[in-house]
Amino acid sequence: MTLPERRTDSRSPSSAWGYVGAALACALTAGAVFPVHERIELPNIVMLFVMTVVLVAVKAGRGPAVMASVVSVAFFDFLFVPPRFSLAVTDAQYLLTFVVMLAVSLIVGHLTAGLRTQAREADRREQATRALYDLARKLAGALSIEQVDEAVKRFLEDQWCARSWLLLAADGDRLVLAGERREALHALDFQTARIVCSTQKPVASSALDEMDRCRHFLPLTGATRNRGALVVSIAGPQDGRAPLLEAVASLVSTAVERLHFVEVAHAAQVDALSERLRSSILSALSHDVRTPLTALYGMADSLILFQPPLPAEARETARAIREQAMRVNGMVGNLLDMARLQSGRVSLRREWQPLEEVVGASLKLLGPTLSGRKVLISGLAAQPLLQFDAVLMERVLCNLFENADKYSPPGTPIALEASTGPDEVELRVCSGGGGFPPDKLDKVFGLFERGQPESPVAGMGVGLAICQSIVAAHGGTIRAFNLPGGGACVAFTLPRGCPPSIEAEALTQEGEAP
Repeated sequence: MTLPERRTDSRSPSSAWGYVGAALACALTAGAVFPVHERIELPNIVMLFVMTVVLVAVKAGRGPAVMASVVSVAFFDFLFVPPRFSLAVTDAQYLLTFVVMLAVSLIVGHLTAGLRTQAREADRREQATRALYDLARKLAGALSIEQVDEAVKRFLEDQWCARSWLLLAADGDRLVLAGERREALHALDFQTARIVCSTQKPVASSALDEMDRCRHFLPLTGATRNRGALVVSIAGPQDGRAPLLEAVASLVSTAVERLHFVEVAHAAQVDALSERLRSSILSALSHDVRTPLTALYGMADSLILFQPPLPAEARETARAIREQAMRVNGMVGNLLDMARLQSGRVSLRREWQPLEEVVGASLKLLGPTLSGRKVLISGLAAQPLLQFDAVLMERVLCNLFENADKYSPPGTPIALEASTGPDEVELRVCSGGGGFPPDKLDKVFGLFERGQPESPVAGMGVGLAICQSIVAAHGGTIRAFNLPGGGACVAFTLPRGCPPSIEAEALTQEGEAP
């Protein structure tokens, strides 16, 4: 992480004091060595000056080390090379000594200053790594978007004195500002953030804002989709900050996506528990209600068959009781079937059989209900054998025929159309009337869903939900739509599969062995 560092170039006061310190260090070295120069060899004196250059490079940096190298050569020539106290050189070999001494001092000073710079950079990187680790730890433990936003805001303020805004993706291409901010974003900032979200590439604004800060726009790229954008406003030089800002944005996107999946998992768990509770209630209610219904149905039959016969009005009342008990028993049966289908306790007894038989059985079962209603059947005889559970498929057709009878005007026909596709067979049950409400076509297969909440037609909105569960268990699909000329239609498909081949029975001819 780019942390504030002390400048040591020639334009800063600290650098000037470094040069002065370098000269003083060389002077002190020369003053300390000069009184005993007759007892110390010149090569050792040179090494002392080189050591001084190394110390200056470690403490003050590259510039003062160069200054110390030049001053060391000058002091060495002035104090120790004959003629002393003069910069004149009588022996040419000392020129080589000066060059080598200067070169060694410069090289050693450069290497030492480079090591000092690398040490400082390593220290800054260590601080940056520690800070990023602390941020990652805080984001991993965040329980809400507000905590994520607060952690990122504090991190950027501590490291760069920067401001940040967390924008989360909403419906469509909208971006919603997370948390509360005193400094609002402009419309241009939101537009730039949307562009960053669509292109998945960070953008650094070249124009400074009202506080002379540069704004960085970074996408929050998740595993499944973009989660928004992070806007960071930073003052000062921007070199080297882009990779670290992208690392921060990656941590933020991971935290935001984690919170999203936690919320989705929690909602799914709540839905599963609610569905399980509802199925348990339906199953218990169905069993508890079916027992008194059976008794009520039996007593109504006894009243009808009572000898000597009851008066006509009493027998009519008994028949009405029996019919209503049968209707309620059918509703309870639907509830019980729905509870079994949702709990997964229904096992399909599939057999290869023609559709004509199950359609005929359904119409025969609904004979009293469909009395006076014409049913038009087309394309059924041409369908191949299909593998399905006859009892459950009969329930599907009964529910569809019964719904068509309930919600279509009296006297209008009900049509059953069958057609064959490459991989499936489709059956359509269509009727007249006003059809399904257009705004509820995608909800008609929901449990307890009805076209009109206060409809005068008796029912609980369970029939189509049962149809969908049974068809899905067979590997098919079901849909509802309105006909262009008026009326409603429900179509479901069943897979064709590979029916067994039926060999024609060989007829024995007279005179041949059977």
